[in-house]
Amino acid sequence: MPTMAVGALYEKLTTVMTSDHASVVSMNIFVALLCACIIIGHLLEENRWINESITALLIGLCTGVFILLTTGGKSSHILVFSEDLFFIYLLPPIIFNAGFQVKKKQFFRNFMTIMLFGAVGTLISFCIISLGAIHFFQKLDIGSLKIGDYLAIGAIFSATDSVCTLQVLNQDETPLLYSLVFGEGVVNDATSVVLFKAIQNFDLSHIDLTTALQLIGNFLYLFIASTVLGIFAGLLSAYIIKKLYFGKLIRHSTDREVALMILMAYLSYMLAELFSLSAILTVFFCGIVMSHYTWHNVTESSRVTTKHVFATLSFIAEIFIFLYVGMDALDIEKWRFVSQSPRKSIGVSSLLLALILVGRAAFVFPLSFLSNLLKKSQSEKIELKQQVTIWWAGLMRGAVSIALAYNQFTRLGHTKLRENAIMITSTITVVLFSTLAFGLMTKPLVRLLLPSSKHVISLPSPPSTPKSFTVPLLGSGEGSWANGGAQNGPPPSTLRMLLSCIPTRGVHHYWRKFDDSVMRPVFGGRGFVPYVPGSPLEQSVHQWRCS
Repeated sequence: MPTMAVGALYEKLTTVMTSDHASVVSMNIFVALLCACIIIGHLLEENRWINESITALLIGLCTGVFILLTTGGKSSHILVFSEDLFFIYLLPPIIFNAGFQVKKKQFFRNFMTIMLFGAVGTLISFCIISLGAIHFFQKLDIGSLKIGDYLAIGAIFSATDSVCTLQVLNQDETPLLYSLVFGEGVVNDATSVVLFKAIQNFDLSHIDLTTALQLIGNFLYLFIASTVLGIFAGLLSAYIIKKLYFGKLIRHSTDREVALMILMAYLSYMLAELFSLSAILTVFFCGIVMSHYTWHNVTESSRVTTKHVFATLSFIAEIFIFLYVGMDALDIEKWRFVSQSPRKSIGVSSLLLALILVGRAAFVFPLSFLSNLLKKSQSEKIELKQQVTIWWAGLMRGAVSIALAYNQFTRLGHTKLRENAIMITSTITVVLFSTLAFGLMTKPLVRLLLPSSKHVISLPSPPSTPKSFTVPLLGSGEGSWANGGAQNGPPPSTLRMLLSCIPTRGVHHYWRKFDDSVMRPVFGGRGFVPYVPGSPLEQSVHQWRCS
């Protein structure tokens, strides 16, 4: 009897050791593939067709084929997809860095247009895709999908992925277009996830007016509460670091300052998850607030470190996601369910692509026309070529769509129902096709529509200040040459600079007064942190501001 117990224990230990060894091998291979993606992406940086996202996707596909062949068709990936891995570890650094590095003046100057595209436009796309799926999927007879599934499909395929387009656009040459594409991408993802969560929170088997109003109310609550939480978390981090800074408890330690900024940014995301809010919106606005206040409360070395740390984490997370999507696309378990009816799967994928094209066009061009009516300056209006670029930028689907599809149509990463398998494989097909086909054509299309200027004049910024932060939040003057107006003409004369510094009685002017008199004295920021050895001097940028 003791011998049998020892033998059983030995077998368990052997199994655990074998499993641990397999995990170590898998991680080694995956890290090596990440390195390969970065190296090959760098070598192909000037290529007319390829970018790093497509490179990672193609390497993932090739690796999936190799693993599929070596395992005898049993598996195509070395890591099992996990929603927690995506939403808890990979997505936060990407979204936070987007908010942290954003050119805030351009973003908030075009805030209404961005919200039109990102929120209202997403709702329009959601309605078209959902209604189209309800109408056509029933004719295809793919299975017993419920009304909640159809609405979830609308939310899943409303989530865009504009990474490929943003890698081609230049912030300095086309500040308006870059701001719109970038801002819409973030708000779109947040809106799609909020919609998805709102749908899951309600029993939609019997929809009436009360249920619809509750759904809309829940959506607005999630949107507003998530934004407020992000702003609160950013202000709290600024206040804490400012107090520690003045009290010399941190003693200007770069390690502690950087650690506090990273942990408090991540805490905002996790708090949103804890309260069942939209963590994407929360961490995005937390990033914006931290770049405006917290970042200016730390030392010079901490500023440089945080800027590169956040950008690096975001870059690695993006490559990780595309690499895994490429490998997971060949998962044999999902394709086995649809192998008996490949035409039906192709039909569903084609229909979804068509709905995405129509849904995108249904709001980009009408809302652009509406936005142009509200703009007085010709330079702020969206030209037709820019509208086509914005439409194209939102045609690609990425990891957010896949993660939401897994959440809706799988249980613990496994697909057991035929209709669920069809939706998973169709989502993967749409993501692959849109990223590869549309992504490969992005560079030529953007260069055709928007020929780049040979000489771009930009305002010299002090070496201690990262490029993304040379402009204060909601800075004054819509015609500010310092913020992307350089492409419209030569540097302003002294008289024009003085005239541009005359405060205008607009939202920018009143925000600046409120920020300088109320917010900055409490939360710190540019100009409100005393000079000490190791902290940056704030003279060059300040000369361009109207006090």
